Amino acid sequence: MRVIWTPEAQAHLDGIYQYIARDTPFYARQTVDKLTRRSEQLNRHPRSGRPILQYEDDNLRELIVYPYRLIYRLKGDDIIDVIAVFHGAQQLPDSL
Repeated sequence: MRVIWTPEAQAHLDGIYQYIARDTPFYARQTVDKLTRRSEQLNRHPRSGRPILQYEDDNLRELIVYPYRLIYRLKGDDIIDVIAVFHGAQQLPDSL
């Protein structure tokens, strides 16, 4: 499996970094590293995330990387798209 971060997910990650780095650049780097490292587990365990019930799509899943939700989509047998990273307190959009 190959994990691909979509431009939107990369923008979310950059926004998270920028927000945290205003106060603590070290913690911002640590948070981004934690999120990207966690996405790497999907290479070996693509279904390790839980389905997001509100979307009724078994290929749309999430990993909880407290306090964030890393949203990804299984595409075929060899590609995983990371499509978004949301703070756990945020409301998810109606569609992804």
